[in-house]
Amino acid sequence: YGGIYRDVSLLVVNRNHIALDYLGGPGVQITPTVNGANADIEVKTWMEGDGEVEFSIYDAAGAEVLTGKGRDTLEHPHLWDGVRDPYLYTCAVRLVLNGEVQDEVRQRFGVRSFSVDPKRGFFLNGRPYPLHGVCRHQDRENMGWGITQKEHLEDMAMIREIGANTIRPAHYQHDPFFYTLCDREGMVIWAEIPFISLYIPDPAADENLLSQMRELILQNYNHPSICFWGVANEIGIGGESEAMFH
Repeated sequence: YGGIYRDVSLLVVNRNHIALDYLGGPGVQITPTVNGANADIEVKTWMEGDGEVEFSIYDAAGAEVLTGKGRDTLEHPHLWDGVRDPYLYTCAVRLVLNGEVQDEVRQRFGVRSFSVDPKRGFFLNGRPYPLHGVCRHQDRENMGWGITQKEHLEDMAMIREIGANTIRPAHYQHDPFFYTLCDREGMVIWAEIPFISLYIPDPAADENLLSQMRELILQNYNHPSICFWGVANEIGIGGESEAMFH
């Protein structure tokens, strides 16, 4: 969507490797669920070839705090708590065959819970957390979307300066660097696909929308900053129809 505006890398892997081509994601999906004073950590992995998957969790200082296979419990986790304390862990997922590591993927993640009440608002880790923020496009004059990390950092600095704690990256996938920056800065994020202005009643268009949503979620699932997945933007501008509500 809109050309190449994200980093391009050449990856060379073993025949046995954590999958690189499942919806463009990292091949690893980490689901932390707060359970009282502890957190259940589920690590789902897609792989190619042979081997057994195992994982290790490291705290922000680099100390190993948990090892497991598939699912395990992290005792007394340090919570990702928005701008107050955006604490991040690292999960190293390894594919092992005959005692030798074939491949390893590392993903940063945070442990948090959130909920929304129609009358009382947004809650983070069981406490009220009023959201005040901005919509943000990732473009600059004479650069379009091909901005660098310098411009991403400038944008975040301005957003922090005004006291915001939430961002809607409108309205397409933004550079993964910016989502990672939101993790580090404690921003609560609404990420969405570029379904904009007009609904096209065509099965191919429907499948395109579903594909983009799957890719958005699988590619960015591990970001603790993302709490909402947006499905559309100003979709009635081009006219409303019965079909667009089904």
